[in-house]
Amino acid sequence: MKFRDKTPTRALSQFELVALLAMLMSLMAFSTDSMLPAMSDLAATLAPDNKSKTQLIISIFLLGGACGMLLWGPLSDSFGRRRALMLGIGVYVLAAGAAAFATSLDMLIAMRFAMGFGAASTRTISQAVTRDLFSGAEQARVSSLIFVFFVMVPAVAPLLGQQIIFVAGWRGLFLSFIAFGLAALTWYLLRQPETLPPEYRRAFRLRPILAAAREVVTNPISARYLAVQVLMYGQFAAYLSSAEQLWVDALDVGHAFPLWFAGVSVLSSLAGFVNSRLVMRVGMRRMLIGAFGSQLIFAALASTLWSFGILDGNYPAQLAVFALWSVSLFFINGLTLGNVTALAMEPLPHLAGTAAAVIGAFGMGAGMIIAIPLGLSFDGTPRPIMLGATICSALALSLVLTDMKRDRARGA
Repeated sequence: MKFRDKTPTRALSQFELVALLAMLMSLMAFSTDSMLPAMSDLAATLAPDNKSKTQLIISIFLLGGACGMLLWGPLSDSFGRRRALMLGIGVYVLAAGAAAFATSLDMLIAMRFAMGFGAASTRTISQAVTRDLFSGAEQARVSSLIFVFFVMVPAVAPLLGQQIIFVAGWRGLFLSFIAFGLAALTWYLLRQPETLPPEYRRAFRLRPILAAAREVVTNPISARYLAVQVLMYGQFAAYLSSAEQLWVDALDVGHAFPLWFAGVSVLSSLAGFVNSRLVMRVGMRRMLIGAFGSQLIFAALASTLWSFGILDGNYPAQLAVFALWSVSLFFINGLTLGNVTALAMEPLPHLAGTAAAVIGAFGMGAGMIIAIPLGLSFDGTPRPIMLGATICSALALSLVLTDMKRDRARGA
């Protein structure tokens, strides 16, 4: 029997479109951040002798997401955004159901990889739909508005996760993941028309997919901003995967951790709004220079204060410095996410789905090469993460600066 996709035909308002795409983008964030308060309970149940290994529940989920993007982008370029989304969320839901009954940490890690693999469809397709409908600075502006909605999920996810754990234990979290995924899929199917024109659809064969991926990674502009995205993800994922240890073990905030994390996320939510207001006037590259330059200064200063013992014995000062630096890291992520993606995808309008997949997969996957060692290097202080952020921001800044210099040279 031939599959019939009864797609809506009426375009959404920009407000509903932004909210819908933000919800899709948020599935991975919710599946990540709501797990943070569960780390101690998970360690006690499945890894009592190796708490640090529970960090893999976060990083492996993100790695699964990176791998999944390589499938969902090309699949959406072949069969449309809606069908790819249905299949991806289906994989996510099945894996979440299996994870709820995990009897070992290794089994849970395997199911988290599968969850990330399926959830990657929501991120890839959200970005592809944005590129289908917008381009250039307008795409960056809409992406920034999506971030304003999206960032509220990391703000409330640890709090919500903590409450679910109190009521249903850490296994109950996976039922909430299933509900979130099905709700997002239902909204999309009921309201969002297909955005991929038939003339842009590509055959789902290995050779065309590899050719499209090769075009993404060999295009000078896309490759440069792909490297920037790797550095951006690396420093942010390192912080995220070790967030519970940083706040609870190093800063001793105890059960207040979700409140601190929520406060950091809420304050950082202004980043998307700021970017959406400034990017059209200032330009994407200048916004990136300001963002990475600021983070280089903040991270280097915080790392120096900690490394030289200037804050030793002064717990309020340690907490204040770490909280302010955390806000800066989240804020810079909000300023850069939409701009880096838009710059990387700008030369490739004919490959929106595959471009989103390759850029997201390489950015996130290679970012894990940075994030996992940084997270596992936790020494009871935030110093390794701060030092990693300093180096990553410096390298990202140099890539953007040299790109602007080449633009000026070509203009001359």
